Amino acid sequence: MRVRPPPEAHMQTMKPKVLVILGATASGKTSLSLKLAKEFSGEIISADSRQVYKELTIGTGKITPEEMQGIPHHTINMIPPMDVYNASDFKSDASSAIDDIISRSKLPIVAGGTFFYVDTLLGRITTPEVPPNPALREKLEQMSAQELFNELRERDPKRAQTIDPENSRRLVRALEVVAVLGKVPIIPTEEHYDVLTIGIKREKEELRARFKKRAQQWLEAGFMKEIEELLANGVTRERLKEIGFEYTLALELYDNEIDEETFLQKFVEKNWQYAKKQIGWLKKDESIVWVGDGGVDVVSSAVQKWLG
Repeated sequence: MRVRPPPEAHMQTMKPKVLVILGATASGKTSLSLKLAKEFSGEIISADSRQVYKELTIGTGKITPEEMQGIPHHTINMIPPMDVYNASDFKSDASSAIDDIISRSKLPIVAGGTFFYVDTLLGRITTPEVPPNPALREKLEQMSAQELFNELRERDPKRAQTIDPENSRRLVRALEVVAVLGKVPIIPTEEHYDVLTIGIKREKEELRARFKKRAQQWLEAGFMKEIEELLANGVTRERLKEIGFEYTLALELYDNEIDEETFLQKFVEKNWQYAKKQIGWLKKDESIVWVGDGGVDVVSSAVQKWLG
């Protein structure tokens, strides 16, 4: 089915339609987005802060060309892993992708777990423009991720609840903003699109089982080989640790600091900690249409009704 353009008389008042699929990590966003893309002639925009990086494949859960099943995917494999990418960059790239998709009478489907990116794209929030402070950055960059997180938690507890505690670059930036404004404000703005948001609901034990299965699949797919190649290609250990706890744990396993059983255990615990933050963020959005196992038909009906 093609997305029907609005009648000419309403072209100036109707906002473009964008379907959004959210859920905790490993909840099944990829499979649901593929199903809906095939059913409603859609193209997928990845809202994942790490899948934009080239070479980071297994450890970011990036979809493979075969898994795409011919559905175009946007905002993945865009920049080298040593470069920096932020919510503002994503908003620009994803907005361009949405315009392109709509111009071809297709449905834009935003799917991913970096909800701050999603809200920034949709115009739900904006962050202040605070210029870099080289002197402060130099000082903060001498601190560990744990020290940075503790500092942010003390000075801006609300922002600390939504940030990756092991991402030093984001922690440094947050503290840079706090130094100027006292906190990291989230400023509501007008939403740019007509949005239907689908949320995938999973129980705790089901998610934990999915985390373990994912970790096992990653190891079987060659996660250690990916780490070896990234290091050989000049990606520093410090940078890998900034990118996410998955790579931190993988480095520990690669260096024989932990065994595979410990890797699996820590992988599950870290993912659950992250998932709890994601679930807390999503609970604030009362517009989400929630779906669990067996609810795909309900989702299809909701999308059909929304499209008109």
